[in-house]
Amino acid sequence: MRIVSLAEVKAKLSAFLDEAGQSGPVVITRNGRAVAVLLAPSDDDDLERLLLSRSPRFRALLSEARSSIQAGQGIGHAEFWKGASDRAAQHPVERGGRRGTR
Repeated sequence: MRIVSLAEVKAKLSAFLDEAGQSGPVVITRNGRAVAVLLAPSDDDDLERLLLSRSPRFRALLSEARSSIQAGQGIGHAEFWKGASDRAAQHPVERGGRRGTR
């Protein structure tokens, strides 16, 4: 991990993008305080995980789900997979399409 100023990144963005892909995250500072991080995702799944981990909406859904489970309102493992199987049978997915396209 490298720490660089915003001025340096502005002057050499392409080089820092390459560095993030080869050496790991680059922390960007403004006035000595961290303000951003350059990350190179390893693949589309990694990018999706990174984006979801920072999503307030997704975090709220997870929090709501945890609360429901703690309150005893969750469903069991077998019931979950039966519902998933039933739903998949009702809505077959077209094979061969690109993942992530909408």
